[in-house]
Amino acid sequence: MTTRLEKALKRELDIKGQTYIVTLSPEGIKLTLKGHRKGIELQWESLVSGEAALSVALNASIGRIRPREVESNARARTKPQASAAGARRPASRQVKVRKT
Repeated sequence: MTTRLEKALKRELDIKGQTYIVTLSPEGIKLTLKGHRKGIELQWESLVSGEAALSVALNASIGRIRPREVESNARARTKPQASAAGARRPASRQVKVRKT
């Protein structure tokens, strides 16, 4: 005998040292990093109808959910670009020239 899914069911999942939350609801399934709101969502209707294959849906949205270490490495690699016209040092680092 099976139990009807009437409200959201959340479970914690550990994958390669990262903690994820899997939420099963009557609308669909959602996978998020623990402590985050955004993640991968897949509606039951799209699974059943064959509209979206599971692997295609997951691969298309893979950029939305990334482990914290990957995020921190990506941020470290991207440096802000200073515009040529307005590039200035912060006031605390400006060199003062004395006139004699």
